[in-house]
Amino acid sequence: MLQRIILFFLDNKVITFSVLLLLIGWGVVTAPFAWENDILPSDPVPVDAIPDIGENQQIVFTRWMGRSPQDVEDQITYPLTTALLGLPGVRTIRSNSMFGFSSIYVIFEDDVEFYWSRSRILEKLNSLPPNTLPADVQPQLGPDATALGQVFWYTLEGRDEQGNPLGGWDLHELRSVQDYYVKYALTSVDGVSEVASVGGFVQEYHIDLDPSAMQAHSITLNDVVNGVRRSNIDVGAQTIEVNRVEYFVRGLGYVESIDDIANSVIKTRESSALRIRDVARVSLGPATRRGALDKTGAEVVGGVVVARYGDNPLAVIDRVKEKIAEIEAGLPEKILDDGRVTKVRIVPFYDRTELIRETLGTLEEALSLEILITIIVVLIMVINLRASLLISSLLPVAVLIVFIFMKYAGVDANIVALSGIAIAIGTMVDMGIILVENILRHLDDAPPDTPLRDSIAAATSEVGSAILTAIATTIVSFLPVFSLQAAEGKLFSPLAFTKTFALLAAVFMALLVLPALAHVLYSFRSRMRKHNPTRSNARWYGWYWVALLAATGSVLIILGFDWAGFTLLLLGIGNGVRRYYRDSEVRWLPYIHPAIAVISVTYLLAERWMPFGPDHSLVFNAVFILLILLGVLGLFQLIIRFYARILGWCLEHKTSFLGVVSVLMLWGLLAWQGMGSLFGWVADGVGIAGIDIRQSRPWQNLERLFPGTGKEFMPALDEGAFLLMPTSMPHAGMEENIRVVKQLDMAVAAIPEVEQVVGKLGRVESALDPAPISMYENVIIYWPEFEVDENGRRQRFAIDDEGLYLRDDRGQLIPDEDGAFFRNWREHITSPDDIWDEIVEASAIPGVTSAPKLQPIETRLVMLQTGMRAPMGIKVSGPDLQTIEQFGLRLEEKLKEVPGVKASAVFADRIVGKPYLEVDWDREKLGRYGITIADAQQYLEVAVGGIGLSTTVEGRERYAMRVRYPRELRNDSEALRRILIPAGMGRQIPLGEVADITYERGPQSIKSEDTFLVGYVIFDREDHLAEVDVVEAAQQYLHDLIDSGDLVVPPGVSYRFAGSYENQLRAEKRLSIVIPISLVVIFLILYLQFRSVPTTLMIFSAIAVAFSGGFILIWLYGQGWFLDIGLLGENLRDLLQMQTVNLSVAVWVGFIALFGIATDDGVVMATYLVQSFRKRMPSTVQDVRDAVVIAGSKRIRPCLMTTATTLLALLPVLTSTGRGADIMIPMAIPVFGGMTVALITLFVVPVLYSWHSERRVIRSLKHEEAA
Repeated sequence: MLQRIILFFLDNKVITFSVLLLLIGWGVVTAPFAWENDILPSDPVPVDAIPDIGENQQIVFTRWMGRSPQDVEDQITYPLTTALLGLPGVRTIRSNSMFGFSSIYVIFEDDVEFYWSRSRILEKLNSLPPNTLPADVQPQLGPDATALGQVFWYTLEGRDEQGNPLGGWDLHELRSVQDYYVKYALTSVDGVSEVASVGGFVQEYHIDLDPSAMQAHSITLNDVVNGVRRSNIDVGAQTIEVNRVEYFVRGLGYVESIDDIANSVIKTRESSALRIRDVARVSLGPATRRGALDKTGAEVVGGVVVARYGDNPLAVIDRVKEKIAEIEAGLPEKILDDGRVTKVRIVPFYDRTELIRETLGTLEEALSLEILITIIVVLIMVINLRASLLISSLLPVAVLIVFIFMKYAGVDANIVALSGIAIAIGTMVDMGIILVENILRHLDDAPPDTPLRDSIAAATSEVGSAILTAIATTIVSFLPVFSLQAAEGKLFSPLAFTKTFALLAAVFMALLVLPALAHVLYSFRSRMRKHNPTRSNARWYGWYWVALLAATGSVLIILGFDWAGFTLLLLGIGNGVRRYYRDSEVRWLPYIHPAIAVISVTYLLAERWMPFGPDHSLVFNAVFILLILLGVLGLFQLIIRFYARILGWCLEHKTSFLGVVSVLMLWGLLAWQGMGSLFGWVADGVGIAGIDIRQSRPWQNLERLFPGTGKEFMPALDEGAFLLMPTSMPHAGMEENIRVVKQLDMAVAAIPEVEQVVGKLGRVESALDPAPISMYENVIIYWPEFEVDENGRRQRFAIDDEGLYLRDDRGQLIPDEDGAFFRNWREHITSPDDIWDEIVEASAIPGVTSAPKLQPIETRLVMLQTGMRAPMGIKVSGPDLQTIEQFGLRLEEKLKEVPGVKASAVFADRIVGKPYLEVDWDREKLGRYGITIADAQQYLEVAVGGIGLSTTVEGRERYAMRVRYPRELRNDSEALRRILIPAGMGRQIPLGEVADITYERGPQSIKSEDTFLVGYVIFDREDHLAEVDVVEAAQQYLHDLIDSGDLVVPPGVSYRFAGSYENQLRAEKRLSIVIPISLVVIFLILYLQFRSVPTTLMIFSAIAVAFSGGFILIWLYGQGWFLDIGLLGENLRDLLQMQTVNLSVAVWVGFIALFGIATDDGVVMATYLVQSFRKRMPSTVQDVRDAVVIAGSKRIRPCLMTTATTLLALLPVLTSTGRGADIMIPMAIPVFGGMTVALITLFVVPVLYSWHSERRVIRSLKHEEAA
């Protein structure tokens, strides 16, 4: 079947090339990268920075303005939570009762459809029993989005025509523009779930009552309320017809100004109208606010755009920017006193586009560099331009095919998904190498009269089954990734899909397209000779190509296409040299074209890669790249040259050789598990005899040397921004918090590496943000180390003869391709961690807590998954808030003592810390005056907080009218005591006579999970430690304290650790089951290929060796002495970004990828060994060894080529510094280390095969002798 398919595509080249062109064009259309393409339409794969690994969450948000957290909890949150618990598919419910509102987070199972869950919640809310909630309360569903959808933040600022800040706008003016113009315009954009406002002042009409005047005029509160409401109404009076013309009749009565309210009539007494102005003062003022926005020390107005769940974030942002460009011309402007014009502008301060573009740019660059390196490796090792062209063409086309798969399989493009292609590049090119190398061998061995088509078909069919077997094992090896669940499944299943797509695309190219291309390329010369039979014509035809290449190259150079032009020019010159010396026996002639191609591609590679850093010249980086490649490939050539001798020695000294292999495997196990874990049983056994070897110096030295690999869920993605989330004390008021936020922002903005700081306190007007005013969110955007373009690539700028940067009239750097890179950071700042350290130092303000190191997306994910604002913490449940807080504070104290816990980041919720002013009515006294509780409460509510009476209609704008007492009559407890409450017979009773006013401490917010009260204790780890190790150390420490009695858990209290580390433990537990299953499946696939258990086990040994190699390199990365070498002023450890690598899910994914490719060389080697032994039928031990050496020597070249491409193609990933490299590198390290050590498999498989065959031959000889 496979052979017939191969022959069909080989014999029908029109179909083959038509399909190929279709796939290339289709792939370009669906490519997620920002390629300039004016010919084909664009329908790209949806893109984001990382997969959405948040919970399947819906929010039920309920406002109850002015009510305390305890009232909200008792009357709204608790009843709703109990009702929602019974919904199908609900995993857990988290809730938060705060001042004026309730937020309930309903977490559904991952397999529950998002909008189906919203429907179920709405059904439940609409069927609540009567009196479940207060009469004036209406719960509502939050936006159809999660907090991760906050993709675009902006401020509204007054700017001049050049875009410079100018001001001239009051905060309430900007807020009105935001609320009634910008907000609605952006909400109309396709894919936007909501646009929430924050900052500034919401305008209101304030009616400040004068109690004395009301008493004098015998006016009650209800009189004022009714008067205001009756003064703000429009009516319609149907129509009238005059002269056969119909007129709509309107009665205009909406309030349009302060005077309209002030002149409204309350009562008419003795022919005299009593108006609002007689008993109250009307003014414009701000509404009570629970949030503010600050930009570098100045209050601003802003908004946040939330992308709808499931929509393409990049497309949504692009559409938002188009809408902004559309509406900006119509934004208001005004002329200042000095004649300058200030216009309202929308100024973004957080735009996820930059992160997405830079992340994709990093992946695009990594893929491009991998392809270029692969081309160079193939050129050097094959030394055949046409063969190199064949192999190299496989990669870009296969990658384009992957984009088609992704588009229609619903796999979004992000840093993790595209990493699947990056780590598959080596395996993909291996198929082309194996196929083309076999074609070349068949062409060399074929008789002269053998048709070219038959040789290519035979070569393809011969390796087809081996390629499919290798691909099958690689795909099966990724089954564990497909099996991952929850956050880790959402994160890495796209990678498993893209790698599978890449391998399938590579199989298609290798087995169906490359044979047809090979037939065309290798038949070109024969066709040329056929059409030019005479030597003279052939010679002139050759010189024609020389002239054409040289001329085309020269034209391209003139047009500015230097690289392509010089390449064609050099190829033309090289072709001319070859034609000139064609009759002489010059040994270097065949190497001219490959050498030119290598130099050309290396130059292009160095221009984009710059592995030795931008401080060194392009030529230096190119030479450095060539030295690396030639060094590695030279080593491989030495192995090829001396392979027979080395293998012969290994066959003669099997025990010694396999002993070395065993030592490597032991080294890998020690690096993984650590000395104490791996050999602890030995110490326990010896301890029975009373000897404690753990205290011996050798044991302790080994434990320090091999502590084991730390564990964490995921390395953090460098987002290019920090989110500083400290908190102030719960009792701090709005103005104090604004002062502190301004101070924080100005202190952080003074750091040179910080581009801008925008601080938010409290909440935006959205159900997605339940923050109290004591919680800050300071978005800190810092400059990249080097100036980059929108795709994250370093830019060059013009410099003068002295090396100083040139600037234009506006002080901006001038881009120049021949210039130098511009570094933004100071010399001692070498990483974002250094910037964070300076931020922590600058933000150390009295009365403000420290905060864990977080980034915007990272924070949203952590809060979605755990409800906490830190990646690790403790959830304390208990019977009451006071007990929870006290135990939490005790845990805070003890956690600071745990080694590895960052003491400054430990913080327990101050739950009961908000001052309450409680008015306790004396029912007996109220009854004496004939005052009901409802009347008394109404007067208290109006006097202090005020009540909204109506809303003005002023064009598109709507403003509330609020009646209340003046500030001077309600600003302290004594003033409250003097509030007059109407009683019977026109009497006014001071509030102090009928109520007791006391100060109490109460909750600022009340959190619960599944109706149980809960408090959080958050903490963070030291930078050099793994989160799982720190959490386990903290768990053990607290457990020991409880056992010793130093920590007492109060009755009814329980606690548990929570955080992203739970994802790692869950993933590790699942992988421990699924990985062995996948290894068994790989074993069975190999067995079906070879039908021999011993042979399959020999190949399978490569997995164990490669596994050890991966952990050895991880261990070496954490050793400060490894590659701590200075080379021309650059430290190799810094160059390769070597630091401690923890065992995360990303690293396990790298190991899983390694398992799939570790057996490939063994399959190729074993296949030829089996074929060779079938032909030779060795009958003696020496014959066996000779056959093994001959078979191994035949297959060593393609095996080393595949290994070389896999290893060298990963070098750009390992040295990558762009956005997203943090996730790619941990996946690449196990593959690089494993494949490096797995080189020994090229000797292990032949040695084991020889050992098995020798035993079989010896047994056979003994049987013959016995017979």
